[in-house]
Amino acid sequence: MWFGNAVLSKYRTKDTETSTDLGIIQTATLTLLGLIIGFTFSMAIARYDLRQTYEEAEANAIGTEFLRADLLPSKTAETIKGLLGEYVDQRILFYSKQDRETAQQITKRTIDLENAMWNELLPVARSQPSPTIALVISGMNDVINSQGYTQAAWWNRIPTAAWFLMTAIAIGANMLVGFGARNFKRNIGLFMIFPTMIAISFFLIADIDSPRGGVIRIEPRNLIDLKHNMSSLHSSASTMGDKK
Repeated sequence: MWFGNAVLSKYRTKDTETSTDLGIIQTATLTLLGLIIGFTFSMAIARYDLRQTYEEAEANAIGTEFLRADLLPSKTAETIKGLLGEYVDQRILFYSKQDRETAQQITKRTIDLENAMWNELLPVARSQPSPTIALVISGMNDVINSQGYTQAAWWNRIPTAAWFLMTAIAIGANMLVGFGARNFKRNIGLFMIFPTMIAISFFLIADIDSPRGGVIRIEPRNLIDLKHNMSSLHSSASTMGDKK
């Protein structure tokens, strides 16, 4: 904005026709900037909602498989439930604010647990093929798939090209406002409102679009609630076993 006023305003003419044309260009540019910011914000919100949906779906898939584990032989069922308990812990950590190295370790541990659960089910599925075992296998498949969908949603960010386009239009709009300003130095505080609002909009979009960092993050409420329910069910099962 300062550049548009201090440098480009030297080429500004005072005739009425040019001023009218400048007003049209300013209005069109500001309208385009508003539309681009609005569409980009909508993209960020849609991705945020999708991540929330997948967190809920992941918790449902794990909870369903935890219950279906009772259909397995007792020893295998206990092993699967124990692994699912560790798996939920890793999924909750996945949603917390972590540095890149820690996040990679969580992902690696998650994949190892998925392989361990799958390898635990394979011998049972091969030795005792039945609709009941197939149901358990299907549930485990849903657990693994839901983790993949969640990871894909976290990688799905606003394209870099969209950021460049939005930034270029914002810079152009500020330069045009500065170019057309008549009393820029006298009312500099008033003119600062426009770039400040754009900066706040950019920050909000970037914050929503950053699933692991920032202020606005996905809280794994369903997974945390599932963890409590799994602990309660395991405690109840242990108590009943002791009574028997």
